Amino acid sequence: MSGQPSPQNQALHERRNAAISRGMSTMLPVYVKRAQNAELWDEDGRRYVDFAGGIAVVNTGHVHPRVKEAVLEQLDAFTHTCVMITPYRVAVELAEKLNSLVPGPSPKKTMFVTTGAEAVENAIKIARAHTGRPAVIAFGGGFHGRTFMAMALTGKVTPYKVGFGPFPGDVFHAPFPIEYHGVSVEESLAAIDQLFKYVVEPSRVAAIIVEPVLGEGGFYAAPKEFLQQLRKLCDQHGIVFIADEIQTGFGRTGRMFAMEHHGIEADLTTMAKSLAGGFPLAAIVGKSNLMDAPVTGGLGGTYAASPVGCAAALAVIDVMQKENLCQRAEQIGVRVKARLGALQKSLSCIGDVRGPGAMIAMELVKNRDAHSPDADLAKALVQRSAQNGLVLLSCGVYSNVIRFLMPLTASDAIIDEGLDILERSLREIVG
Repeated sequence: MSGQPSPQNQALHERRNAAISRGMSTMLPVYVKRAQNAELWDEDGRRYVDFAGGIAVVNTGHVHPRVKEAVLEQLDAFTHTCVMITPYRVAVELAEKLNSLVPGPSPKKTMFVTTGAEAVENAIKIARAHTGRPAVIAFGGGFHGRTFMAMALTGKVTPYKVGFGPFPGDVFHAPFPIEYHGVSVEESLAAIDQLFKYVVEPSRVAAIIVEPVLGEGGFYAAPKEFLQQLRKLCDQHGIVFIADEIQTGFGRTGRMFAMEHHGIEADLTTMAKSLAGGFPLAAIVGKSNLMDAPVTGGLGGTYAASPVGCAAALAVIDVMQKENLCQRAEQIGVRVKARLGALQKSLSCIGDVRGPGAMIAMELVKNRDAHSPDADLAKALVQRSAQNGLVLLSCGVYSNVIRFLMPLTASDAIIDEGLDILERSLREIVG
C-alpha cells in the first residue's frame, strides 16, 4: 500500500475538509465502507486489521450477529418514544442487568444518557445532590469528556481545553500514580492531603473521580493500594467515589468492570463505549440512595435510554457472557504483551509494555529513557501501520503511547497478523 490516500479516500477526504469543522480531527484518511469483527474495508476495497475498535467501542466486534439481530428486532418494533414520557421494557431490563453486574453488594439503580461525557456530568450532579457540596477532585492525565464539566475534570490541556475556558470552578487535580514515571502511590495520596490542607477542605468535596486505568492519559493502571486508600479517604470524609469505567468497562481489562480487580465498590460508576457495541448509549450505575438524591425530573435527556441502544446493550452483555470475552481479554493480553515484550528487547524505542487484560499499551521513548517521550515516532507509526494495513491509536499526555484496543472477538490469526504489520512498520521507521 502506498503512502498516499487511495482515490476514493482522497476524494472523500477533500470533501470532508470542506464540509466538517477542523476541530473534529481525522487521524487517518481511511474512509470505511464495511467492517466485520476485527477487519475494516475502505472505499477502495482495501482491507485493514482493526486494533482500534472504534476507541474501545466494539469489544464484541464489528456487526456481531447477535447484536445485529437484536437491533433489527427493535427497529421493527419502534425506534424512539422518550423513556421519560412512555417508557419501555428494554430499558428496565438493561437497568436490572447493569445493577447486577456492577461490582459491590449495595443495592443499585441506573440512569441512562447518550454519551460518556453526559454520564460524567450527571455523576457529578448526583454526587452534589447527595452531599450538598460543590467541589470535585480528579487526576492529572485523566480524560472524562468534552463538555464543560468533563473538560474541567480532564487532566490534559492539548487539545481538549485549548481556547475553551473558563471552566467550572471547584475542580482540583492531583497527580495520578505512575511508577514508570516515578510518581508513587504515597506521593499521589500526599498531594490530595495537601489539597485538603492548602486549597479545599474535605467537607466541601462532593466527589473524587478516577479511571481505574487511565485511558487517553496513557493506559497506566491505578495500583490496588491507591484505589483502596481512595475508598478509605472517601468513607472518612463522606465523599462520593466515582469510578469512570467508560473505557475500561465491558471486559476490556479481563473483568466486566476494572474495579473487580481490586475488590472495591464505587459509589457511582460511569460507562459508555462498549456498553452498546457501537450504538450511542451511556449509563451511570450507583448505590440506590445516591441515585435517588436528585429531585424527580432533575436527570434525563431526550435520547436517554434509546430503545435501539438498550436492545444492543442487552445483546452485548449476552455475547460477552456466552462467549467468555472477559477470559478472552486475558488471553489476548498474554499473547500481545509477549510479542511486544520480545520486540522491546531488540528495539530501544520501546520503553514500556503494560496493561491489564486486553487494555494494552506500548510507550515509545528515545534510548529507553522514560523521560524522553517520542511523540514523533508514535505519530509516524500510526501512519505507517495504516499504509501497511493496520489501524492503531496513540494516546498519552505526551502523545507517545500506542494503545491496543482490538475487539475481544478477534481471532489469534488476526491478532498475529496485526502484530506482524506493527513490527514491520516500526522496523521500517527505526531501521
